[in-house]
Amino acid sequence: MRDRAGQFTGPFDEVFTSVGGKVIAIPSRAPQANAFAERWVGTVRHELLDRTLIWNQRQLRRLLQDYVGHYNSHRPHRSVHQRAPFGAAAAVGHGQTIRRHTVGDGLINQYRPAA
Repeated sequence: MRDRAGQFTGPFDEVFTSVGGKVIAIPSRAPQANAFAERWVGTVRHELLDRTLIWNQRQLRRLLQDYVGHYNSHRPHRSVHQRAPFGAAAAVGHGQTIRRHTVGDGLINQYRPAA
């Protein structure tokens, strides 16, 4: 998704279509049309990319793949009452051991009941 600003020319769109992407231009004079995408980009930048040195495309793809899994299955979201969209609610019993798991080369911690 992109806005209709002048810097997005035909060659810009060809970069994405050449790798199988589909370019969608948001409607004119509709700034809220891209709000969800803007929020996700801001979140991934703040929580992961601003604290990481990216060396190559392979590393970036791996980090983003890890983060998307974390974002959808573990990270709490206000819109779904502080639960992950695709995560199972894990009940922790009194005295149960908790284990820490890292995501994104150790930048993000997840905590789960020990099996």
